Amino acid sequence: MAGMTSTARPFLNRRLAEFGTTIFAEMSALAVATGSINLGQGFPDTDGPEEVREAAVRALRDGRGNQYPPGPGVPELRTAVAAHQLRRYGLAYDPDTEVLVTAGATEAIAASLLALLEPGDEVVALEPYYDSYAASIAMAGGRRVPVTLRPDGGRFRLDLDELRAAVTDRTRLLLLNTPHNPTGTVLTRAELAAVAALAVERDLLVVTDEVYEHLVFDEAEHLPLATFPGMRERTVTIGSAGKTFSFTGWKVGWVTGTAELVTAVRSAKQFLTYVASGPFQYAVAEALALPDTYFEGFRADMQAKRDLLSAGLIDAGFTVFQPTGTYFVTTDIRQLGEADGLAFCRALPERAGVVAIPNAVFYDHKEAGAPYVRFAFCKRTEVLADATERLRKAFAH
Repeated sequence: MAGMTSTARPFLNRRLAEFGTTIFAEMSALAVATGSINLGQGFPDTDGPEEVREAAVRALRDGRGNQYPPGPGVPELRTAVAAHQLRRYGLAYDPDTEVLVTAGATEAIAASLLALLEPGDEVVALEPYYDSYAASIAMAGGRRVPVTLRPDGGRFRLDLDELRAAVTDRTRLLLLNTPHNPTGTVLTRAELAAVAALAVERDLLVVTDEVYEHLVFDEAEHLPLATFPGMRERTVTIGSAGKTFSFTGWKVGWVTGTAELVTAVRSAKQFLTYVASGPFQYAVAEALALPDTYFEGFRADMQAKRDLLSAGLIDAGFTVFQPTGTYFVTTDIRQLGEADGLAFCRALPERAGVVAIPNAVFYDHKEAGAPYVRFAFCKRTEVLADATERLRKAFAH
C-alpha cells in the first residue's frame, strides 16, 4: 500500500517509547477545548517588567542578537549571570569560561545529562520530578533511580537514608531540584549539607535545577548546593529567566560550574540548539541587574497568590501542602472521595471549569503520586479568585 513502511521496527527510538505527549500539552488543550481556567501549565498570564520587555525591543531595533549570538551566550548576559551568583550567593564564576547560556532550563538539563552520562550510568533523582528529567536521562542512555519525597508534617520531605541507599557503584550523578516542582518543598540547610557530604563521599557529580530560586516563601531560604564544602567543583547549577521575570516564551536559561564542567555541557549543547534567543539575552542581562525591590515585590506578590489559592482549595475540601517555594500548590484529593489524580484532572474541566496537573505523571512509582494534584498560582488575582469559587461550587458541601 502506498505510504506504508517496510520496516517492522517502531519509528520512535525505544529509549523514548514510554514518553508520549506531555501532560502539559494534554491539559492545556483540554483547557482551550472546554473554556476552563488553566491552572495546569506553569506560565504567567501577564508579562514581566515593562523595562525588560522594552530592553528586548531595543536590542531588536539596534540589531543586537538578530544574527547568531556567540555559542556560550552574549558577553553581557554571561557577565550578568556571574554578577548575580556573586552578589546573591558569594559564588564567583568566570563569565568567559564558567557560564553557558541555554535555550531555557530544559535545554540546560538535556545538555548536562547528554554531556555527563554514558549508557548504563545511574542517575538518582528526587521523585516526583519535572518530566523532562526522565526523558533526558533516557536520551543519554542513563538509568534513573528515583528517591521519593514523602508527605511529612505538611510538607514533602527527603528521606536522607533512602537517598544514601539509592547510591550504588554505578551512580554517576545526582539530579536535584530545589525549590522543588511540583511539591513546593525547599530543601533545608541540613538536607543540602547531607546531600553534599554524600556527593563528596561517593565522588558524584550533581546537576541542580534552581530555576525557582527567587520564589521562596515564609522562613525558607534558597541555598545553592554549589556553596557547600566540596561542591563547587562537582556541581552544574541551572538557572532561568522565565520563572523569575515572567517571560517564559523567551527561553533563556544558563549553566554555571567549573570550566571543565561547562565545557562538557557546551559540547552537547552546541548540537542541540547551537544558539537561541539572541535579542532576549540582552534583555535578560538588564533584568538580572534590577534592584532588590523587584525581586522582593515579585516574591511578595506570588506569596499573596499562593495564600489566596491555598485558602480556596482548603475551602473546597482539598488537603493542601502549603509550598515554601515555586508557584505551585500540591493537593491531596482523598478528602474529596477521590484517589486517581489523572482521572480527576481529566474530569475536572467538565466538573468545575478548572484545569490542573496530576502529580502521578512525575513519578516512576505511580501509586505514590496517585492522589496528588498540582495547581499553578502564577495567574492574575481575579483569575485565581474565579478558579477557587468554581472549585468551591463543585466540591464544597
